[in-house]
Amino acid sequence: MAPVTIYTRQFCGFCSAAKRLLEKKGASYVEHDATFKPDLKREMIQRSHGGTTFPQIFIGDVHVGGCDELHALDRAGKLDALLAS
Repeated sequence: MAPVTIYTRQFCGFCSAAKRLLEKKGASYVEHDATFKPDLKREMIQRSHGGTTFPQIFIGDVHVGGCDELHALDRAGKLDALLAS
């Protein structure tokens, strides 16, 4: 499976929903909790080319976006292939 990185913050329902979907798919991920870490938030914004909302999700080198985009990929039948690459 492709490596998955997710930038999160505490008490974020969208972050929890994205992680649940990844877990349902059997995908392991590296989570970066940026709640109290401005350096991680800056890294996330730079890496996502301006994405400031949480979560920001990367599968391999592909910036997926947030929770809504992750679920849209799944509904379109594209998430499994992306995770498998």
